[in-house]
Amino acid sequence: MNDQSDTDTIWIFGYGSLIWDPGFDPAERALARLPDYERSFCLRSLVHRGTPEAPGLVLALDAGPGGCSGVAYSVRKGQEDDVMAYLRARELVTSAYLERWVPVDLEDGRRVTAVTYVIDRHHDQYCGGLTAEEQAAIIAQSTGGRGPNRDYLYNTSAHLGELGIPDSALDALAARVRELTS
Repeated sequence: MNDQSDTDTIWIFGYGSLIWDPGFDPAERALARLPDYERSFCLRSLVHRGTPEAPGLVLALDAGPGGCSGVAYSVRKGQEDDVMAYLRARELVTSAYLERWVPVDLEDGRRVTAVTYVIDRHHDQYCGGLTAEEQAAIIAQSTGGRGPNRDYLYNTSAHLGELGIPDSALDALAARVRELTS
């Protein structure tokens, strides 16, 4: 693989809502794979998709051998500070995520270093180990400042499908939540 040629470029790796709502206009967008982490509904959402009284669930990157496919975005020159400030305000709202610079493999063979947000397993919002049925029950009933928790799941599942990134566990979870809410 080729190393990143422009080391001044900031890349962002999205695996959940950043796939379908990055919140900024990237210079480049590419399918990408991050080794050593897996997409997981292991973060209780107290703001965006739930409340402190009725937490929802959102995706986080959790350590795991499977790797995670998603989307990498390069930040336009001159917008680095604004984009990073925006992402930190959005992703670090409760400090449950840790900002990490990680190696990401782009679909064209380049390897770049990207910023992403991984779960802090020591944070009280971490809830790894929930069964799919427990996840479905929480997602079906939770709503936060950005809307119903189920919309977050449906959007992520649909956009992964459109990109050709299979996630059978996410698709099955979306189907179960639809059953619970119909």
